[in-house]
Amino acid sequence: MDKLFSEIAPFKEISLWDKTSKKRVPFSFELELTARCNNDCRHCYINLPAGDTEARSKELSFAEIENIADQAVKMGSLWCLLTGGEPLLREDFSEIYLMLKKKGLLISVFTTACLISEEHIELFKKYPPREIEVTVYGVTRKTYENVTRKPGSFSAFSRGMDLLRKNGVKVRLKAMALKTNIHELPEIAAFCRENTNDYFRFDPLLHLRFDGDQERNKDIINERLSPEEIAKVEQDDPERSESLKKNCDTYIFDQNGHHNCNHLFHCGAGQNSFTVSPEGIFRLCSSLWYPDFTYDLKNGSLKEAWEDFVPKVLATTSDNPEYHNKCHSCSIVNLCLWCPAHAYLETGSPDSWVEYFCDVAHARQKAIEETK
Repeated sequence: MDKLFSEIAPFKEISLWDKTSKKRVPFSFELELTARCNNDCRHCYINLPAGDTEARSKELSFAEIENIADQAVKMGSLWCLLTGGEPLLREDFSEIYLMLKKKGLLISVFTTACLISEEHIELFKKYPPREIEVTVYGVTRKTYENVTRKPGSFSAFSRGMDLLRKNGVKVRLKAMALKTNIHELPEIAAFCRENTNDYFRFDPLLHLRFDGDQERNKDIINERLSPEEIAKVEQDDPERSESLKKNCDTYIFDQNGHHNCNHLFHCGAGQNSFTVSPEGIFRLCSSLWYPDFTYDLKNGSLKEAWEDFVPKVLATTSDNPEYHNKCHSCSIVNLCLWCPAHAYLETGSPDSWVEYFCDVAHARQKAIEETK
């Protein structure tokens, strides 16, 4: 799949196997070190205040993180993403980072860059990460801080970016397309492409909060672009538009191959990666918070979660007519944000249809077909 469209999950079964053992191998995993963040972004699905003492008290300890990492490496993991919230808020971030590096893992870090210090730079120069990925919310103070709702955050972001760039630390830049910054999106894209060492991607699709906070969900919904706006910003971006035209047969197909089954999962969830929450909750992917599909690593092992629990989740079926008649048999579901995880966050059910997602898919389809 084209990297510019990495946020569109293919609706085809994916299975990566260890050729020797003939078992699924968790080649990568995400560690959400904290849900806390120094910013208060309007669209964020996870962030809690930086000083939230209750959230901090529930975070995995260094020893617990090391135990999970040891189990993951033993099972074949090669790559680890450190994310949050803002992972640099952890006072023991450097110790966690070094511990994982010493285990031979490739390490990536998602950060706002607002907390990057000289000490972090020395760490990354001496022990280079696979990549550091930074989201750019705006290229002017007004736009950036309208998104983050944190005075001074633009200066902190600019300082952090300057430190990363002048020291040659590999950075990948990305953007969220929001109501608050859509007017500045071309300038954001230009900034990202000029300053990244890799491809640039932007994401116009927002899903709802992991914790179900209804007031925060209202903020997210208010930041969503309309389906027509999403189609337009994608068509207005030359690289994105060309990617759509080039790969349209990947996103639009007459038969999705799943008419004769009632399985709920047809994506890559739980096939070669997993996510661990700040409190130690194992999920097949970062967005999958349906209670029956989560596993508490504090009360079990990673091996049990991966080898026993995951297959049971992946075997889940649905008899919901709405799911089968709409999402399951849809020829343009790859242009949609729909999946069991996002459906649950939106409706409380992992097999429900979501009107907004559907409208976005059809707007994208129309735009693609008009430019073919």
